Amino acid sequence: MIQTDIIIIGAGPTGLFAVFEAGLLKMRCHIIDALPQPGGQLTELYPKKPIFDIPGYPSVGAGELINNLMEQIKQFEPGFTLNEQATTIDKQEDGTFIVTTNKGTQIHGNSVAIAGGLGSFEPRKPVIEGIENFEEKGVEYFVKNPELFRDKKIVIAGGGDSALDWSIFLADIAASVTLVHRRNEFRGALDSVDKVIELKNLGKINLITPAEIVGIKGQETVEGLVIEKEGETFDIDTDYFIPLFGLSPKLGPIANWGLEIEKNAIKVNNALDYQTNIEGIYAIGDVNTYPGKLKLILCGFHEATLMCQSVYNRMNPGKKFVLKYTTVSGVDGFDGTRKEAEKAVVKAID
Repeated sequence: MIQTDIIIIGAGPTGLFAVFEAGLLKMRCHIIDALPQPGGQLTELYPKKPIFDIPGYPSVGAGELINNLMEQIKQFEPGFTLNEQATTIDKQEDGTFIVTTNKGTQIHGNSVAIAGGLGSFEPRKPVIEGIENFEEKGVEYFVKNPELFRDKKIVIAGGGDSALDWSIFLADIAASVTLVHRRNEFRGALDSVDKVIELKNLGKINLITPAEIVGIKGQETVEGLVIEKEGETFDIDTDYFIPLFGLSPKLGPIANWGLEIEKNAIKVNNALDYQTNIEGIYAIGDVNTYPGKLKLILCGFHEATLMCQSVYNRMNPGKKFVLKYTTVSGVDGFDGTRKEAEKAVVKAID
């Protein structure tokens, strides 16, 4: 059986950053993820997608962010169980936990941090007759490799951040970009909306609102789309159709662990440490919910930090600690021992 301090379920950005924060507190982590590589949605669905809300990075590729996080936590030597799904969790008499995967791997730890993002997911598909016949033949629900669309005509449908961000990014790659949304108002970041309008005015994006895609034309592959706008329909030629209507999340086995669930997310105590209704089990990142919740990577990082502080208190009852700024004390490689006091990030005080 694998022994660790914190069992982290989910190897997305929030789960990976939790390893770093735990390492500063001299705690070991072991991560479980159903995907064959770390990164969660960022590597599985859109590794080349630009992300604009990471402090210190005007723009960073999703895959690059994961690579940087992996480099950041390497010094703390986390364990990984990949390509396996956490299926059961059993609380022991001493308050610790054993998590078992679908392949029988067991991990024993003091606490559990569920950082499963949206859980298992599938794209929300538009209701268009025959769309399944064109999937991977011009219909793409994710942008994994932007080079696929170089010098091609593409149509993106949607009104959220993904639709806006990819319209902006692909405007410099594709031969033409058309963004179709059923409303005049968008749900994405205001800065992204302004950028799309700017690119429209420059003739780099064709913006069609309020409108919907109602049909697909083509023989073996997508050749065009039928668009309905204000009760009238017209055709538009395209090589690719990218509907970006978000993901339909499913918690999977997590839903059967006795946790308090609300709208397919795990309720947590955000006033303190993002603990669930079961003491010792936390939920951080997009998988949780609480009043005022924002599904941002930045917020997941914050939640991971407070969660690690709480786990430290569970593991060291009665002790206080002083968290020094890493700009002053630096970050030690984790070797399971205390370093000199002036170099240590955390000083335990009895």
